[in-house]
Amino acid sequence: MNQQPGQGYTGALTVLTSLFFIWGFITCLNDILIPHLKAVFTLSYFQAMLVQFCFFAAYFVVSVPSGLLVEKIGYKGGIIAGLSIAGLGCLLFYPAAGLHVYPLFLTAFFVLASGITLLQVAANPYVTVLGPAETASSRLTLTQAFNSLGTTLAPYFGALLILSTAVKSADDIGLLNAEQLSAYQATQAAAVQNPYLFLAAVLFGLAALFAVLKLPEIAMAPESQPEAGQGSAWQYPHLVLGALAIFVYVGGEVAIGSFMINFLGQPEIAGLAEHEAGKYVSFYWGGAMLGRFIGAAVMRVLRPGAVLAFNALMAALLVSAAVFGSGWLAMWSLLAVGLCNSIMFPTIFSLALAGLGRHAGQGSGILCAAIVGGAIVPVLQGLLADRLGIQLALGLPIVCYLYIAYYGWRSIKLPVAAD
Repeated sequence: MNQQPGQGYTGALTVLTSLFFIWGFITCLNDILIPHLKAVFTLSYFQAMLVQFCFFAAYFVVSVPSGLLVEKIGYKGGIIAGLSIAGLGCLLFYPAAGLHVYPLFLTAFFVLASGITLLQVAANPYVTVLGPAETASSRLTLTQAFNSLGTTLAPYFGALLILSTAVKSADDIGLLNAEQLSAYQATQAAAVQNPYLFLAAVLFGLAALFAVLKLPEIAMAPESQPEAGQGSAWQYPHLVLGALAIFVYVGGEVAIGSFMINFLGQPEIAGLAEHEAGKYVSFYWGGAMLGRFIGAAVMRVLRPGAVLAFNALMAALLVSAAVFGSGWLAMWSLLAVGLCNSIMFPTIFSLALAGLGRHAGQGSGILCAAIVGGAIVPVLQGLLADRLGIQLALGLPIVCYLYIAYYGWRSIKLPVAAD
């Protein structure tokens, strides 16, 4: 490269930041679309949670192939391909809504998430190498903050665009004549089609922009392979336990967000209409954004494991208040869990990779694969909700947070394995 470190990167980083915002926005729209699809297709909670299953399963299925693809076509090529695949996924929502076919919706979610996975595999490391090594963490933190901004804004706008159209019950639909039924179905389809057509246009537009931009070309460093007999990342107990912590963290966070609108709509909680409840979901994700800045300052003076254990215990207590409480206390207790979630993912990630040395690359791949918890835990909570109700089903995230608290405590008590 002819450029000096730190020079000529501002424009590239500015454009890259938009990627973090857009994939955060799209991911969080799932929380809005789930209650809408549940009502439109009269789904059980288990069936509705298949949305998150298909979405987060893509991380498990596509991460490794995405890494191989990025090695072949480079960071820029990976970003363009990821944006294009995500745009195709958004386009699939149009026939899914028009034809009123739930399996096609699930296919669209998987394709969309596959594009976002490829986008993350390419963009995250590109940000870290796009400038001096000593400021890599600050650059990634800044871009991640814009990801949180996307997750904060998405529920509000999604509620306005998607949930503003009331969904009729099966009995009410049965009373409509052919003309009224056709008009009703067209209105429901448009509520989903228009936002995702707009997102598709944005994604394809960004892909075209990246195709013509002169981005800094940075050669990918060849990944060092451990020599025979030197073991693997699986030999480190704190990594294996950390992967489980990532699994339950992502699962718990996604499960709570997915059920939030239905939870706030319960008569004994807040009795909010879907379009009103959807706006409150922004507080859940906004708390995560705020807590990220607070946590970064706190962990300058306190051990990360201690902060992690404290936040996880507080999250477990807040979810318990939502399970056994009612009214506004239960409502705001569950919304406040987002504040506790804020530091968990990066803290678990860093604690799990500590001391891995040459095995850090493999360890990072194991931790990324553990994001599949976002596919499994919501489905299990859906099964519980169908049998026990939404409030009691929230007992599952409590178990998740208690394990995370144990992992944080263990990281204080036990020394990290040496390389």
